[in-house]
Amino acid sequence: MVFELDVDLPERLRPLAWMIGRWEGVGVVGYPTIESKNFGQEVVCSHDGRGFLEWQSHTWLLDEDTGEKVRPLATELGFWRPGEDGKEVELVLAHPTGIVEMYYGTMAPAKVEIRTDSVVRSPHAKEYNAGARLYGLVESQLFWVMDMAAVGQELQSHVSAQLRRVT
Repeated sequence: MVFELDVDLPERLRPLAWMIGRWEGVGVVGYPTIESKNFGQEVVCSHDGRGFLEWQSHTWLLDEDTGEKVRPLATELGFWRPGEDGKEVELVLAHPTGIVEMYYGTMAPAKVEIRTDSVVRSPHAKEYNAGARLYGLVESQLFWVMDMAAVGQELQSHVSAQLRRVT
């Protein structure tokens, strides 16, 4: 599928245009404190004509034998905020678990690399200290990985997924 650039897209969003759409796929979540599991994911990335992209992600645990949905896992809502220079980008994410993340990094054609600049946790949120994410468009699919530092662990691999654009 060829992605056609929306003519109403502000100039500053054009380096992120490849992310716009609805994406679905599967991934793997794991960490030293949890057993590795397969998950399903849906991402909706949209814009309303202003200088940011809206980001919604929902994941769910998959049954290892049938691949069917078992239960919801993570939800994140946020905004991609590209810089005026076409190279820098921010991602602000809120989670229903009481965590808000501010990522900062760089964007290149079909690639975004970001790290947490700050993490805010509610008094009842689990310990989470830092994250790093890489998003890329490879053969028309959205690949992404996340490293995490949490619950006494150093920054290390936590999540990876491969999503395809759906209509």
